Amino acid sequence: MLKGYVGAMAILVTANFALPGLHLVLWSAIGIASVTAILVGVHQHRPRRRAPWFLLAAAVGSFAAGDVTADVLTRLVDRQGLPSIADVFYLTVYVLIAAALVWLYRLGVVRRDPASLFDAVTLTAGLGLLSYIFLIRPYVDNPDLSALDRTISIAYPLADVVVLAVGARLIASVRLTPAVALLAAGGVGLLTSDVGFGLAQLNGDSSTGGPVETGWAAFYVLWGVAALHPSMRELTEPKVVRADDERVGRLLLLGLSLFVAPTVLFLEMGSGAVRDAAVIAIVSALLSGLVLLRLGRAVSGQRRTLRRERRLRSAGAALLMATDETAVVGTVRDAVADLLPPGRAHRVVIAPVGDGQVSMPYTRALAPALAAELGDFEVTLCCPLELADGRAAERALFVAADEVLLVGLQEAAQILATQAAMALERITLGDEIVRRNSEVYFRTLVLNTADVILIVGADDRVRFASPSAHALFGTVDLVGTPLPLVFAAGSASVVDRRLHEVRTRNAGRLGDDLTVIGPDGTPALVEATFRDLGDEPTVSGVVVTLRDVTERSRLQAQLYQRATFDALTGLPNREVFLTRVQEAVRSGAETGATVGVLIVELDDFKVVNDTWGHSAGDALLVAVGQRLTEALRSVDSSYGAACTVARLGGDEFAALVRRAGSPADVERVAERLLASFTAPFELDHGTVTTTASIGAATTAEAADAQELLRHADLAVYVAKEAGRDRWRRYESSLHSAVVERHRLRADLDRAIADEAFLLHFQPIVTLTDGRTHGFEALVRWDHPTRGMVPPDDFISVAEESGLIVPLGAWVLSNAVKAAAQWRIAYPEAETHVSVNVSARQFRTPEFAQWVLDEIDRMGLPPGCLLLEMTESLLLHDDGEVAAALAALRQAGVRIAIDDFGTGFSSLSYLRRLPVDVLKLDKSFIDTIASSTEQHAVVDTIVQLARILNLEVVAEGIETEVERDLLVTMGSNHGQGYLFSRPLSYGDASQWLLEDASGVQRGGRTAA
Repeated sequence: MLKGYVGAMAILVTANFALPGLHLVLWSAIGIASVTAILVGVHQHRPRRRAPWFLLAAAVGSFAAGDVTADVLTRLVDRQGLPSIADVFYLTVYVLIAAALVWLYRLGVVRRDPASLFDAVTLTAGLGLLSYIFLIRPYVDNPDLSALDRTISIAYPLADVVVLAVGARLIASVRLTPAVALLAAGGVGLLTSDVGFGLAQLNGDSSTGGPVETGWAAFYVLWGVAALHPSMRELTEPKVVRADDERVGRLLLLGLSLFVAPTVLFLEMGSGAVRDAAVIAIVSALLSGLVLLRLGRAVSGQRRTLRRERRLRSAGAALLMATDETAVVGTVRDAVADLLPPGRAHRVVIAPVGDGQVSMPYTRALAPALAAELGDFEVTLCCPLELADGRAAERALFVAADEVLLVGLQEAAQILATQAAMALERITLGDEIVRRNSEVYFRTLVLNTADVILIVGADDRVRFASPSAHALFGTVDLVGTPLPLVFAAGSASVVDRRLHEVRTRNAGRLGDDLTVIGPDGTPALVEATFRDLGDEPTVSGVVVTLRDVTERSRLQAQLYQRATFDALTGLPNREVFLTRVQEAVRSGAETGATVGVLIVELDDFKVVNDTWGHSAGDALLVAVGQRLTEALRSVDSSYGAACTVARLGGDEFAALVRRAGSPADVERVAERLLASFTAPFELDHGTVTTTASIGAATTAEAADAQELLRHADLAVYVAKEAGRDRWRRYESSLHSAVVERHRLRADLDRAIADEAFLLHFQPIVTLTDGRTHGFEALVRWDHPTRGMVPPDDFISVAEESGLIVPLGAWVLSNAVKAAAQWRIAYPEAETHVSVNVSARQFRTPEFAQWVLDEIDRMGLPPGCLLLEMTESLLLHDDGEVAAALAALRQAGVRIAIDDFGTGFSSLSYLRRLPVDVLKLDKSFIDTIASSTEQHAVVDTIVQLARILNLEVVAEGIETEVERDLLVTMGSNHGQGYLFSRPLSYGDASQWLLEDASGVQRGGRTAA
């Protein structure tokens, strides 16, 4: 059946692509065959639950119906676009698939823990970001779509994301079988073709057929194969968790998902504008939260493991104390109830075993008497009571409960079954001892026990040692040896005390962890349990049971190491560092010592990763940690300040100074740490030179550990802002300055939203006659409480925060509007308007086209607009910048180099730069009359500009002498307070009116 289906589908799919004219018939046949295959597979294999498979069949049928409808509409009716009846079928597909996958997940999970949900959400968030950028946002931003068209267009990628989330959740939680793999591959084909078709639609191609249908064809074929494959039954069958069921391959996908948001941000930054900052920030925060939740779950899982181990140890001790089978069964039932969540219904039975394997059979399939005792639970966990010597188990532990509870109980139940088997074996052994009253027989029975059993007489000497003692102690004959001497020196006193307690008070408790010396001289950790059986005539002594727990202890120590120390550098992590800071602050409060915290952040660490690779970056972090440790070690020896170095994360380190005499000592530590970066770092990848920024804070300004860290973080931020490669100590003024800057940024954000700015215009005049040549548009901010804020104060904040883009757009739009109005009012003036454009604003997508649209909308000739830009932007070898400049100049917009002489100022560049005007910086004009060298420099620039047919505008002219010198040099235009301060729109209009009336100006200052 399966081979025939695959062959038939191969023929249909091949014919579909080879014979486009028969697409409607062949594609319909493919869909019908897929639905039929799923229904036949359900009937043939009879899975535990059929409803999810029927939903999948309905989804495939709905998809086929949508395909047929779409084909009829596009090929026969010649109707394309949204919406259509086909969309109803298509969107129904995703609802049915999601419902089916959720149903399959609830039935077929191997383990149901939040980690798989976090993994699914992590993968979905990464791919959902890409879906938003490439598939959803274009529809949201498309003004040509109606609300219904936009809703349906967005619904498809959203539905893909939902199906991806549900599918990833299912695949992350079930055992991989052929049916699961086929369903996953078919789903990937569906989503791939959906994405391909969506991208094609965005490019204007709404036609069906062609390569884009390959994924849909795979969806049809593979889901039919999945239903016909026998492994489809396993998807909903009860399962036993094995060690090899733990799959780590998905971690690669999760790792790649975490890099989606940074990669999108990097690419958008490279393109000149971050258009999706909010979405990227939300996705990054979501991914970071998921990583923290996964880490928290790992820690919680370790705690649950330790609690479970304590419960099992407690049950083991209770089983060790059990004297009959009833007590063993009661202990096992109590242990199972303790291991399960409180209040959950369950049944526990120890009965003869069936096949002797750990399994989860259906309760109804067990023996009738046993099934009746286990109740109405659908599934039962069966754990044979296996013995350490490998003998076949005769009985098994049966636990009936909800299937999800049994999945989580499997490992613990197997351990408990083994302990119960050992307890029952021990009880049986004891019964035989009593029955036969023979120590020889007792010795024979205990030969196979894995634990070491010692019998100690009244003189504290070993009278009997089980054969298993040979593996623990080697060839040493323990008989006759005082029991304390069997253990290592550090444990001997504990053994003496326990012998005394068990004899005098019959004190029984969980085993102590003691140390013995192994056969190769290495210490081994054992769990020792003491029990006084002096009243038993066959024993007449204290029974000491030893269990080797060395490996368990090693694993616990390893887990502790991973939880408290950085895996890369071996330094304490953030949590440990914070704990030590808290201890140091408490100790300092008692002793009066000054406690200091220093945060060390590497400067331009990303450059090392990008240039040398992440392996070099890791090596550099290790070397930095070692060098900081060495630097602080020398500080300890110099004035006795006990220090600690930790890695907080990324390229951020921290140092704790516990016992400084004063804040000045902490400053000296900061200087020492900064000086340690002077020498380059010799790595296997080469020599790397790097610097660091350091922030310091002391308890002189902070009351607790958290405040210390916040102050140090603020100080390192100030150090970076001050130029890097330096240190700063926290002062209250730093906090005030940063708060003030953030407040100004918030006010600026609101002002941009409210358009609460003023636009002033400074005239640019012809130097010889004072006639108006143009205006430079200058933005002003009249703050409601601060008054007029200087541009130098808020422009830098706007640049830093990215608000310069909307602010610059507002300035340019209003400047063009003003120039267009003046051109209508004073048609003979032929003045232009000059607008400053920041590099960040210029690199926004479609900036050149937006400018051209604005001047066209306002009716301003392109030649009346002059865009002022910095030399650094014009000299940057950037294809996008060059293309935008070419488009603007070709349309007639003129370009000026602003503040010429303060940047690169290489005159050789002028010949190839796409500019029309040079604006001489005011600093050149200020000394033109007093410095012959400056006079010569300005004269040279003016002459060279004339040779290159460039117009020169001198800025900041304030005296008649400066104007006359510029006229003599041949500079025709200028601006400055000699002619006019910046004017409001009304005053600028009055200025043009006077200019049109023939008013002569040699020098004029307007309010």
